[in-house]
Amino acid sequence: MRWSKTYIPTLREIPVEAELISHQFLLRAGYMRRLAAGVYTYLPLMQRVIDNISRIVREEMNASGSIEILMPVLHPAEIWQKSGRWETMGKEQMRLKDRHLHDLVLGGTHEDVVTDLLSGELKSYKQLPLNLYQIQTKFRDEIRPRFGLMRGREFLMKDAYSFDIDEEGHKIAYGKMVDAYHKIFARCGLPAKQVESDTGAMGGRAAHEFMVPVDTDGGENIILSCDRCSYAANIEKAVFREINPPAKDSTIKAMQEVATPNAATIEQITAFLNLPANRFAKTLLFLADDQPVAAMIRGDRQINEVKLRNHLRCLQLEMAGPEIVEKVTNAPVGFAGPVGLSIPITVDPEVAAMVNCVVGANKADAHILNVNIDRDFKAAAVVDIKNAPAGEGCPRCDGLLVQSRGIEVGNIFMLGTKYSEALGGKFLDAEGKERHYIMGSYGIGITRTAQAAIEKYHDEKGIIWPKAIAPYQVIITTLNMNRPEQQQAAEGIYSRLTAAGYDVLYDDRPERAGVKLNDADLVGIPLRVGIGDKSLADGKVELKLRNETTVEGTPLDRVVEKVKEMLGRAI
Repeated sequence: MRWSKTYIPTLREIPVEAELISHQFLLRAGYMRRLAAGVYTYLPLMQRVIDNISRIVREEMNASGSIEILMPVLHPAEIWQKSGRWETMGKEQMRLKDRHLHDLVLGGTHEDVVTDLLSGELKSYKQLPLNLYQIQTKFRDEIRPRFGLMRGREFLMKDAYSFDIDEEGHKIAYGKMVDAYHKIFARCGLPAKQVESDTGAMGGRAAHEFMVPVDTDGGENIILSCDRCSYAANIEKAVFREINPPAKDSTIKAMQEVATPNAATIEQITAFLNLPANRFAKTLLFLADDQPVAAMIRGDRQINEVKLRNHLRCLQLEMAGPEIVEKVTNAPVGFAGPVGLSIPITVDPEVAAMVNCVVGANKADAHILNVNIDRDFKAAAVVDIKNAPAGEGCPRCDGLLVQSRGIEVGNIFMLGTKYSEALGGKFLDAEGKERHYIMGSYGIGITRTAQAAIEKYHDEKGIIWPKAIAPYQVIITTLNMNRPEQQQAAEGIYSRLTAAGYDVLYDDRPERAGVKLNDADLVGIPLRVGIGDKSLADGKVELKLRNETTVEGTPLDRVVEKVKEMLGRAI
């Protein structure tokens, strides 16, 4: 493709809307343009990246035995209401009404729709196992669309759904998808890591995410991994083994209220009482579906709202504001405690094991010493509701947990019979008995994978695409289009590389050399062939990999062979 015949509107300035470096480069390099918040038009370069990722996904999904279909974007609300997800998805779901005032949904995922389809089609165990997938546009009504394609309201996704007779069959299907995902991301040039994750609104028994590790602000997800074994989990799901539990008092003491003026935070109260944070128990107030509840964790821990919400089985969970805190506790924020509290209290196991802990007194500028569970307050439940911290022990071996950041590019879910039961998905087994099929759900963010690749691979000049998903493999840059000998050399190389099967972008614009070289770096094509008077005088052209600094002079008659050799070193 000649640059003059396609559309690549590069920008010199950083768009004000773009926070992440990957978002900035997608806009600056002419890959996409914003239509509305979280909604983008994909320009020619981006469409080629999407096509390359989609091709890899299709090839590996087909190789795994999955079969491609295409389901509607527009769904009747009744299907989602029947599955129960009309309520659980809530405001994140993109909804509308037709002219007859019927509720409709723009699909963000298709578990409900595919189950509804097969509930009338799969009748016998002889039709199983089955795995269906699609690549399609999805919608999500993000409260705050940001980060380009990371948190968009419209995005492209591959979603697959497996149907099996029993758990043994499902484990095989799940394993096939795990293998396919590892192959897909490896072929895309991305070192994706499989981690345990929360099932969220999808539901089911268990889930895993595939994360691309990054050191930038684009790594929204925190991962805890063992430094010895394969254990890895999203912080929403991670658990740990405490290495050095704090010493406990040998006897239970009487409660004692003490004045703690202006000591509302853990830092302030530990300094005031000269006690370590692990002697304190924080009482945090939340609204769970608008009802006040309390949660207790140790003073040196952080609350995990996902674990708390899952335990409470509420649709919405948010920190209670100062007005609610004062109404429930008769004290300002920072002095809440469990003693005398009339709302349900969920207690973390570490707090339940404490002896003579310090808590808020439900009174301004006061705390209570020597508080103990059961004697001084009752727990509605004792459940793990804390974040796993780096440096603590792995729950599976003697290793330590290490914290890193990553971008989620794929997820897989063990759904069990959640949807087949709700939507009437039944089959007759070999004995003629009616059973619900076991389901799995498997997603890959196509557009998210593209942006994750940029967040992973870039420098101050622009994008560094992995060669398998780059819009073109080679870019030919003539430094002076007014020189006939440069044009002739460029045309010859363009023809030979194209004939050899390479995707080539020929920058034939009458621009200054600096502009063209900067644009070549910005758009991130893996290999640049530079043609200038100095190199041509020696019968050579200059080849440079985007991910390397070395420029290699190559004879004109060896360009095709050299391109093959150098692309082998590209990401």
